[in-house]
Amino acid sequence: MVNNKSSTPRILDPSNPLCGEPRITVGIMDRQTEVAGRLEGNYHIEGVGLLSGKFVAKATAGVIVLTDDHNIELIRSPILHFTAVQSSSFHIVNVTIGIDFHWERKEEQVFQGNLVLRLRDDGTISVINEINLEDYLRSVVSSEMSSAAPKQFLRAHAILSRSWILAALDRKKRTSQEPVIGTATDDELIRWYDREDHDVYDVCADDHCQRYQGVTKIISGQAGDAVMETSGTVITSGDTICDARYSKACGGLTENYQTAWSDKQIAYLASISDSPAHHRPIRTEEEATRWMLSAPVAYCNTEDARILERILPDFDRDTKDFFRWTVSYRREELEQIVNQKSGFDFGTLKAMIPLQRGPSGRISKLRIVGSERSMIVGKELEIRRWLSRSHLYSSAFVVETCSNANGDVEEFTFHGAGWGHGVGLCQIGAAVMAIQGFSAEEILLHYFPSTELKNLY
Repeated sequence: MVNNKSSTPRILDPSNPLCGEPRITVGIMDRQTEVAGRLEGNYHIEGVGLLSGKFVAKATAGVIVLTDDHNIELIRSPILHFTAVQSSSFHIVNVTIGIDFHWERKEEQVFQGNLVLRLRDDGTISVINEINLEDYLRSVVSSEMSSAAPKQFLRAHAILSRSWILAALDRKKRTSQEPVIGTATDDELIRWYDREDHDVYDVCADDHCQRYQGVTKIISGQAGDAVMETSGTVITSGDTICDARYSKACGGLTENYQTAWSDKQIAYLASISDSPAHHRPIRTEEEATRWMLSAPVAYCNTEDARILERILPDFDRDTKDFFRWTVSYRREELEQIVNQKSGFDFGTLKAMIPLQRGPSGRISKLRIVGSERSMIVGKELEIRRWLSRSHLYSSAFVVETCSNANGDVEEFTFHGAGWGHGVGLCQIGAAVMAIQGFSAEEILLHYFPSTELKNLY
């Protein structure tokens, strides 16, 4: 049960309790040479005064040059703070969403709160939004899933996303600011990516962290209500706020944390059967083949267009085959992709050999064999990147090869399951659970076993 509001706040470090709602910084765009936008209402800029209307900021000779809609220069500075007056908002054009994924596109987006333009050491601009946590969450819940999704699912997602950001902020204070490479040798590259590589802001606005698309996607009051009704509520394990990970569709079994990230076990991020029926963990290649080629009962196993339209944002609905999928490449095409994405010349590709899988069937180590070299790649995301011009849906796949009479491989076919890393909450599965009548608490305790909900503020 959710504890009452008198519960003692505990955020990882019990000596540093949370006092009220935090304010965070979100990277909307990064490493830009020019930024264009529009201020709705008034913003105060030190050295300029009040400003509204269109603006352009260009990185020039070690400073940011800000001009107005008449192309009049207003100020030059390495950092510009736009402080919102009352309920003002700002537009940013050509914001890329789904960076490097198959749904990548550009949009004009609208944001509340303050705007910061910061010059990086390399002479490019970071575009940063300063905003209160609960306002940030209203956008995240609306950006990650449709605002028309079931109320209990939106409530669950609000708690989930709040837990993730608070845990991430604390973790960032304690760890290095670089992406981690587990192993890098001539024969093996094991790499994973976490959220600590953002140096001038807390989190980014894209799928690398949580989708945050400003107020553009808030088209109904349901997401705002879900955030307000769960204000300050988080998922906890003991005195620790849970690092509540999630992905779009697990494929019937969720995955262990260590398959996608560092080699440590986290009890509440362990594989579970995403179904009212029990599915055994994948242990062998034979079991993986049977699993990938089957359609087991699972909450995320739905092709009902009405359900998907209700729960998924419009650009996610373009992805139809998320539960079970198949991708085929002519050998020459895959050679080109692998060489380009990895930076290594494998020569003629001969085999793709899974060496290590997690319980959902997701591969964390894959041996790629070519005529010029053989190499092991991992973890989950790096494998997906190497084998697609964008990303494979997941690393839960088996490989089928088609060879000619001489025994040379002519085609590689990947039969896969799920969409994303599969760790923690399965978004489509959780939404279906809500449609079936499960409460927000029941949904969260299904995906994060042996946890509880607590109120922090």
